[in-house]
Amino acid sequence: MKTKLITVLLTCATLFTSGAYAADQVRVALLVKALGIGFFEAAYRGAEEASKELGDVKIIYTGPTSTTAEGQIEIINSLIAQRVDAIAVSANDADALVPSLRKAQQRGIKVISWDSGVGKAGRQIHLNPSSNSLIGEMNVQLAADAIKVKGKSSGTFAILSATPTSTNQNIWIGEMKKSLSKFPNLTLVDTVYGDDLADKSFREATALIKNYPDLDVIVAPTTVGILAAAQAVSDMGLTGKVYVTGLGLPSELAGHVHSGAIHSFAIWNPIDLGYSATMLAYNLVKGKGSKTEVPMGRMGTLEVDSNGDGAMAKPFVYDASNVDQFSSIF
Repeated sequence: MKTKLITVLLTCATLFTSGAYAADQVRVALLVKALGIGFFEAAYRGAEEASKELGDVKIIYTGPTSTTAEGQIEIINSLIAQRVDAIAVSANDADALVPSLRKAQQRGIKVISWDSGVGKAGRQIHLNPSSNSLIGEMNVQLAADAIKVKGKSSGTFAILSATPTSTNQNIWIGEMKKSLSKFPNLTLVDTVYGDDLADKSFREATALIKNYPDLDVIVAPTTVGILAAAQAVSDMGLTGKVYVTGLGLPSELAGHVHSGAIHSFAIWNPIDLGYSATMLAYNLVKGKGSKTEVPMGRMGTLEVDSNGDGAMAKPFVYDASNVDQFSSIF
């Protein structure tokens, strides 16, 4: 595997030294956690979309053969030697990559992280797929949408979370409760915890349905919970009576979307992530934007906080119209 990786890197180096890259092209390295992963292959599609739109960008899609920091560090050192213009990395380790990425920045290379970040010293910007407030509000919006599908103007929903101590889940639930003021016709009746275990999540979903006979929607902001709840609804023969929504993976939920147990759900769109990361890297190289705002093409403008963090967009919504397109990707 190492030999294959070195061969790929040497090929890239040969292309650079031979002048195969046009001198006026902006060379952006899209460094992923590992090659051969559908999520990152989709991100590469987005990067190529940005490249075609901009016209003067060359994407170098690269990554180790396994998800190790050591593999990414080796590639970063090679990219520095190639004098690429920018590195956009989804990191295998937030801290281990910092020294090599600092070296890249010292050589004039623009560095951003996306999806999985690195420490502030190792990059200029980190692109989060979304934000806590956007995730929270989207989950409530999905519940409201499901209730409309039932032909109702108001209704009830319950939350099936992971563990009671799960930091991100509790933050998202807090944001969901805050956003309820925007949805006066929705009533939250209960919050339960499946501990991100399939069997317990299934039991908790079943109990919610039995305890609240008029329950309209179960919202599970966890991939384990949403799958288990959808299965519970299907097994109880309540498809179309109780809807399930939340955060999940197209590959796991496509069947439940087509069965009708799930009307829609959300998660980040990897194509948009790759597109946005490329746009950010390009605009940093070109000196466009400011410390607080950087353009992202069709995705709008990234608002950057004092820590260099920004949120791309609301979670992307999947339903019967597009779930099959993404189910083979992730």
